[in-house]
Amino acid sequence: MLMRALSCLVFLAATPLAAQQTGTLADIRQDLAVLSVEVQRLKTELSTTGGSSVGVSGSTLDRLTAIESELQRLTGKTEELEFRINRVVQDGTTQIGNLEFRVCELEPGCDIGNVGMPAPLGGGETTAVNPAPKPQTGPQLAVGEEADFRRAQEALAEGDFRSAAEKFAAFRQTYPGSPLEPEALLGQGKALDGEGDIREAARSYLAAYSNYPDSAVAPEALMRLGASLGDLGKIPEACVTLAEVEGRYPASQAVAEARDAMAALGCQ
Repeated sequence: MLMRALSCLVFLAATPLAAQQTGTLADIRQDLAVLSVEVQRLKTELSTTGGSSVGVSGSTLDRLTAIESELQRLTGKTEELEFRINRVVQDGTTQIGNLEFRVCELEPGCDIGNVGMPAPLGGGETTAVNPAPKPQTGPQLAVGEEADFRRAQEALAEGDFRSAAEKFAAFRQTYPGSPLEPEALLGQGKALDGEGDIREAARSYLAAYSNYPDSAVAPEALMRLGASLGDLGKIPEACVTLAEVEGRYPASQAVAEARDAMAALGCQ
């Protein structure tokens, strides 16, 4: 039985790489599942107690090592494909959101505050489009991710708006799907605001709010979006958007700022 299992495993491990590379993500997952089952079965037989008529030679262990190496390769390939798919979905969905914002700007009577989050490309749930970080033991960050984000924040705090905007943009490109994406969008909007690019700042605020309505920065992003619309001369839209802050986030500190902005704009 052991030799039959080993023969099956060697056959799977020796499958031509070209055939594996041309497989779909589902094919790779299936190969991974098959190899996992077989290697666990082999390990069980190798660790069986009692007498055995089969001697475990060094070649058997070498084959087991090769199979485990193949498992690691397939796992890495799966993660690579998932990362690429996630990035396409995120970038495409963000572009759709920006286009919806531009269309709403051109349509009379369009309420930008109700544009909402666009459906992710390909349908399904939004897990592939960067969910907001969960308040557990802290978000899982890539090496250097927190340091890069901190440098962008420092540039913003020092009033170096151009550098801050570039750093936040570079951060989002370098770490797609980051748990810090909502904060990066908000920071990028503030930096663009500081440079006087109100329209692009409004787009960043809109993306931070519409893509992450449940994040900690969503109330401030919505408030700043309303204020930016006021700066662009879209007073009715600004008033509606600012009023949404209290309606959607009544316990947020951004409510007081939204009220002040509404008073300054003469909202009724």
